[in-house]
Amino acid sequence: MDATPIWIAGTPEHGTEPLTVTHPYDGSEAGATTHATEEQVERAVAAAAAVAREAASLPAHVRAAALDHVSRRLAERHEEVARLITAENGKPITWARVEVTRAIGTFRWAAEEARRFDAVTQDLSADPGMVGRLALTRRVPLGPVLGISPFNFPLNLVAHKIAPAIAVGAPIVVKPAPATPLSALLLGELLAETDLPAGMVSVIPVPNDRAPGLVADPRLPVVSFTGSVPVGWSIAESVPRKKTVLELGGNAAALVCPDWSSEEDLEWAATRIATFGNYQAGQSCIAVQRVFVAGELYDDLVARVVTKVGALKDGDPSEEDVVVGPLVDLAAAERVESWVGEAVAAGARVLVGGNRYGTAYEPTVLADVPPGAKVSAEEVFGPVLTVSPVSSVDEGFAAINDSRFGLQAGVFTHDVAVAFRAHRELAVGGVIVGDVPSFRADQMAYGGTKDSGAGREGLRAAMEDLTETRVLVLRTTS
Repeated sequence: MDATPIWIAGTPEHGTEPLTVTHPYDGSEAGATTHATEEQVERAVAAAAAVAREAASLPAHVRAAALDHVSRRLAERHEEVARLITAENGKPITWARVEVTRAIGTFRWAAEEARRFDAVTQDLSADPGMVGRLALTRRVPLGPVLGISPFNFPLNLVAHKIAPAIAVGAPIVVKPAPATPLSALLLGELLAETDLPAGMVSVIPVPNDRAPGLVADPRLPVVSFTGSVPVGWSIAESVPRKKTVLELGGNAAALVCPDWSSEEDLEWAATRIATFGNYQAGQSCIAVQRVFVAGELYDDLVARVVTKVGALKDGDPSEEDVVVGPLVDLAAAERVESWVGEAVAAGARVLVGGNRYGTAYEPTVLADVPPGAKVSAEEVFGPVLTVSPVSSVDEGFAAINDSRFGLQAGVFTHDVAVAFRAHRELAVGGVIVGDVPSFRADQMAYGGTKDSGAGREGLRAAMEDLTETRVLVLRTTS
């Protein structure tokens, strides 16, 4: 199999150390590339630093055109890219197609934001001593960006690093996850087709143990990282004078309130909880993990969830009707198996699932999970739901907040007052009313509180994180 080139300042190259990418489901070879050498990494970073001033001065129409080009080319190659995602990530083809569609939208939204990311004027004459003065505030790039992306969305989360950087005129060096570099390298190929300056984008697969050197490099003043909590906070602590944007995951909760009680309501909630506790095999930062249900609805809702989870087809992710694929590797599947085993040994009951086969783990629902069990307190990042009754909305809110994470929460209610209370009281970055916490529109602000990170994704929000304000005051009259 020919090695896919890496991208050094917009130019395809090969390193000297092979990197074979294997299919998580059956271990077959999904593709091959190379690790970037130290010299290639140096050239990529040096090129980003050298082009920073030119990149910041690029007209909006040039930045937007490049982003539109990538969006169009992804649409043209939609099925090919989806199958690449399935091959390197193990994501069922139906979900891989959704990811490609989302990435198409991510670049399209970025192009639109690039066109309207404009200056703000302020008439200072509201102060009598400032008559005749006008302030004009623009946002300018902080400088070249280091983007570190995870394995679970190997295309769209790379898009969320690259697209806002290009939209504001910031060069970016992308380090994709070692397990899933091929989708990121495809984006490098598409970006090389644009009129962006050569040093604007590099995609450099390197082993994780070489990442600290990139993080510390003073020529990359912004680090945008999506991944694990310990790694994310260690990055922030190691470079306190840099701007760090961290999306670190969570153990997302859904609360089914007492008023969500009709047949239609319960069917909707059960379907959404079952689906989005298990999509991506639970390998999503906002996959449903903890479910709290009003006591009077608990038995009915849980029975529906168990039935729907049991009906989800798992297996070969290339099959059209499979909706739950493998975990990214055997170690991940064994970890989930271990955590479920610990919970069961401590008194939890398995209502459905609970078995591992190879790199896959059956979609699983657990009840009576003891407080502090890893499957509830930590981010399981696998197809495991825990269900618990609560006596009131107050108890439900307290249960959601009883977590060191705070990414998103779902609240199933028709009560507008409860919805606004949730928005006010839940210590999360986003509250989704009438649906699961797994809802995300790529153009909206997205991120968390507490151990879930700092900063925001979502094109406009990310563009603000990659820039700083610069004020110009004009004395317009003498």
